[in-house]
Amino acid sequence: MEELKTDIPDGISDNVDSELSEDTTPENELEPMKKQDQPLNMTSGAVQLRSWLNKSFRVEMTDGRVLIGIFLCTDRDANIILGSCSEYLPSDGKGGSSNEEPRMLGLVMIPGKHIVTIHIDPSEYNTGMKAPLKEESDPVDVT
Repeated sequence: MEELKTDIPDGISDNVDSELSEDTTPENELEPMKKQDQPLNMTSGAVQLRSWLNKSFRVEMTDGRVLIGIFLCTDRDANIILGSCSEYLPSDGKGGSSNEEPRMLGLVMIPGKHIVTIHIDPSEYNTGMKAPLKEESDPVDVT
């Protein structure tokens, strides 16, 4: 059989093979990622906000609408994000009741400048006391 000839000089192919076989990964990429050593904000306000995470919020807005959803986050401008949110329109003011079905919105961002009041569902608010167990619930073995 006839050997195939290439136009690549002999010395160059050896350099290419050796360059490809070398590990070019920097040493710091081989180490596992470490958690940043930043102190957790433990001010009373930050602790309070963390205790409200995943709780049901009722937000009254400047235009009269009421949004009810799960509190997910906030920022320094007092904007808040609610998940699984429902919108309730204000009553018409003529004695009509607001028995209208809520409008499901999903994930919403409410600008802080439009928030009038925020209420937390008291049944979900953690006061540090454990709620008594219901009699019909079965005991759970934790061991």
